[in-house]
Amino acid sequence: MLEPRERLIVALDIINKDDVALICGKIGDKATFYKVGLQLFLAEGRGVLDLLKSWGVKVFLDLKLHDIPDQVAKACREIVKMGVDMTTIHTMGGVDMMEIAAASVREAADKFGIRPPILLGVTILTSLNRMRAGEIGLKGPISEQVVTLAALAKRSGLDGVVASPLEVKSIRKAMGEDFIIVTPGIRSSTEAVQDQKRVMSTSDAIKAGSSYLVVGRPILEAANPARAAVEIVTEIKSALP
Repeated sequence: MLEPRERLIVALDIINKDDVALICGKIGDKATFYKVGLQLFLAEGRGVLDLLKSWGVKVFLDLKLHDIPDQVAKACREIVKMGVDMTTIHTMGGVDMMEIAAASVREAADKFGIRPPILLGVTILTSLNRMRAGEIGLKGPISEQVVTLAALAKRSGLDGVVASPLEVKSIRKAMGEDFIIVTPGIRSSTEAVQDQKRVMSTSDAIKAGSSYLVVGRPILEAANPARAAVEIVTEIKSALP
């Protein structure tokens, strides 16, 4: 059973290691899990992962791999070498890609004698609403598309998915309690949603069945990031059964 603080993943949507050190220093021990995305990883490479791991926190490397199966498999092996705790591929890469990725993660972890990272499938980006999804050929309700992709991810051996909080309840009902659901798009009731279109509050996402919540701006842009993290963890705790 995850503790409330373990369910919060702080998204480090910042540009360099100096900023990482600054914000993590402000947050202190109020968060134990951090996400490194494309921009930060391309700017700083493996060094930023090593820096975070040296502080004893967990690392979610969110690169959303989407390529032919062989390339994704090889990339997954390299990611395992980095010792991260969680990583992502795109479910729309198909079953063959997901199956070989899952197998590669397990085989590489066994080879190096380490715990395999949680492997998640990205379903439909939270920046897409139904209209924008339709423009790229995704017809019908997004919730139905997401559940279909989650089922394919589970069948392919992935540990869980990344999905909008609006689809969490449907995924949880279909996939069961052991399936991991990581939820971005978490906002307070007063905050602008900006580029995210399918969002929800902390407590509502947890009640719907989210395993982990990814939170960026509400913490990074807070006057007191540590206090903001504590407030979110408190909301998580109050929403748990």
